[in-house]
Amino acid sequence: MYDEKIKSDCRKAADELINVAKLKKGDILIVGCSTSEICGAKIGTDSDPDTAQSVFDGIISACTEHGVELAVQCCEHLNRAIVIERRAVRGAEYVNVVPQKKAGGSLATIAYSRFDDPVVIEEIKADAGMDIGDTLIGMHLKRVAVPVRLSLTNIGKAHLVCARVRPKFIGGIRAVYDEKLL
Repeated sequence: MYDEKIKSDCRKAADELINVAKLKKGDILIVGCSTSEICGAKIGTDSDPDTAQSVFDGIISACTEHGVELAVQCCEHLNRAIVIERRAVRGAEYVNVVPQKKAGGSLATIAYSRFDDPVVIEEIKADAGMDIGDTLIGMHLKRVAVPVRLSLTNIGKAHLVCARVRPKFIGGIRAVYDEKLL
């Protein structure tokens, strides 16, 4: 069943992360999501399209308002490939697969059906990430990932972990760093 609280919590979490991570227009937010975990089941056991719709609606509204591109990670059955709008990854090499509830996951399936011009790519280097239900999004973040603590720690019954990225520090003890990039 569509859940307004899930939608509202996802919107709130996405807004907070976008602000803390200082994402700009065109930056990419990667989201991994287990609807099974949100509903209180073990990851990969009870994929729920209605819950995915609630999650998608909350996050896409925040992304749209801020001009941030949403990337959705598929489940392990599609090797954690990424569903994203073609405009966000011009020149990328696409793969030919259409996510399904049991092969890609409910959120990836919803994203593929709702994006204007969806493509699937095997990897991305995103500027920030939301991991709802311990789906392991770290492989799709730029280096260096920095944990972000939000006011929410769960979406439904799923654990919520977020991250932003920052440039690597180089140069050793004599180096000076730009505080705006921390």
